[in-house]
Amino acid sequence: MYRTKTCGELRRANVGETVTLCGWVDSARDHSGVFFVNLRDRYGKTQTVFDAAADPALFELVKTLRNEDVAQITGEVLARPDGLVNPDMSTGEIEIKATKLVVLNRSAVLPFLPSAPEVPSEEMRLKYRYLDLRRAEMQRALTLRHRITKTLRDYFDENGFLEIETPVLGKSTPEGARDYLVPSRVTQGAFYALPQSPQLYKQLLMIAGYDRYVQVARCFRDEDLRADRQPEFTQLDVEMSFVEMEDIIDVISKLVQRLMKEIKGVDIPLPLPRITYDEAMERFGHDAPDLRYGMELKDITEISKTVDFKVFRSVADNGGRVRGINVKNAADKFSRKDIDGLISWTGEQFGAKGLVWFKVDAESKLTGSSAKNFTPEALQAIGEKLEAGPNDLLLFSCGDFNLTCRTLNGLRRRLAAQLKLYDPEEMNFCWVVKFPMFDWDEEENRWVAMHHPFTAPLVEDLPKLEGSAEDIRAIRAQAYDLVLNGFEAGGGTIRIHDSEIQNKVFNLLGMTREQAKEQFGFLVDALQYGAPPHGGLALGLDRVVMLFAGIDNIRDCIAFPKTTKASDLMTGAPSEVASKQLEELAIKTMIPKPEQ
Repeated sequence: MYRTKTCGELRRANVGETVTLCGWVDSARDHSGVFFVNLRDRYGKTQTVFDAAADPALFELVKTLRNEDVAQITGEVLARPDGLVNPDMSTGEIEIKATKLVVLNRSAVLPFLPSAPEVPSEEMRLKYRYLDLRRAEMQRALTLRHRITKTLRDYFDENGFLEIETPVLGKSTPEGARDYLVPSRVTQGAFYALPQSPQLYKQLLMIAGYDRYVQVARCFRDEDLRADRQPEFTQLDVEMSFVEMEDIIDVISKLVQRLMKEIKGVDIPLPLPRITYDEAMERFGHDAPDLRYGMELKDITEISKTVDFKVFRSVADNGGRVRGINVKNAADKFSRKDIDGLISWTGEQFGAKGLVWFKVDAESKLTGSSAKNFTPEALQAIGEKLEAGPNDLLLFSCGDFNLTCRTLNGLRRRLAAQLKLYDPEEMNFCWVVKFPMFDWDEEENRWVAMHHPFTAPLVEDLPKLEGSAEDIRAIRAQAYDLVLNGFEAGGGTIRIHDSEIQNKVFNLLGMTREQAKEQFGFLVDALQYGAPPHGGLALGLDRVVMLFAGIDNIRDCIAFPKTTKASDLMTGAPSEVASKQLEELAIKTMIPKPEQ
């Protein structure tokens, strides 16, 4: 063994021991005949001391060390003198009096120092990811990821689940996002698809009789990226047989309780709060609401039908919605220029055509440039609807329902962060249930599944599968999302286990039996051979780690992530391949000409 202890292990109880440490030089400083080296590994840092008088040759060698050199240091553990204890280091009560130094490897000139307080640009961090991963913040995030993953696995093992791997090379099926395709050399012209999720396989496992399945699964989706999305990601995949929605919610709620206790040291009561999809959209404008603060959406459409203000009146009379939020005690924090900035932002981000605003004065009266267009009675009614008080700022959006949801949800989140309306350490969970089962796609002129085509409708809504368009729009799914701090942490559904109901859903989605057979034939066939009632859920592991770590970018909790253009700056992937490889696959590339 190169070492007998790690760099974060030693304490006052080890004083007097002779130890050998290995690690990277975090810092090196010469103090006139005494040289200090802080040696670092992923466990921590330890101060080592070299005395010129004790060993001149060793002192000359240590002076050649530079940051990030790899070294082996042997010496005696000493207690630090009174007044020199470092409370910022876990090993701050001791130091090593060095008697031996072996330089295991020299580092080239570094593009950035992993121990520097300044964080380099993200491009630099991703290009030299192996250096970035030495930073303490990254080490903490990946250690947390390990702890969360281990807790998940332990919990499901204790509850009788089997972890079963499913294929990575599978059949391309329409599941919402683009597939990553893998050409077959053996069957030229044919392709595998990387899994967007193990959805079909885990349903087949239920039909096969493995009633409690779990997997930490790698998934792949070729879609546009953002801070909390990657082309390849990890999800905790769960499926159970002979269960109803309440059973799955209970299992996952207890998992959340376990995670909070073991990772955060916090006891949370069950059951977790629960709201319906319709309630979430009405109150918060989003199906993953952040419940750490108020600022709920209020509807004044009926009031707007009685006013002369054309902006509100025309929208309300033509079937649109007029909705607003109350930013409590914030009127004096926003100048007219600030509000104009919010108006521009909502236009750019959400397509809003403007915001109507009021400030509330000391007598609880609504003021502002738009106030002159309303009668005192109308202003009073609006103020009462939004529970307005002195110094409140009221912001309104009008248009179709989806536009007001997008706009006010965006404002709500932005202003809550700007005004620090919540504790960033708080972890707020809730369940959102009873999602719509179908949505109408205007471009394709057909119904599409809100989740996936294997989702079961609520039992009471089954007759509507053969009803009118209004009936179909009103069908609710046996679907449920776990929401954490305004992010969807996971989602699942009860699946269709009856082949006839499955065929009805395929038909509503515009698929003939032949098309369904071609795309999902193996599942359609399997449903005819004794499929049990079953359902499941998938938790986004990367996103859960991000939220538990208190960071705002999913790339900071993945060891080797991709950029927003799905590229790897460190390895250069994706890259061109040799023409011989393409010939073996019978593939010819066609690069579009750049636009002039």
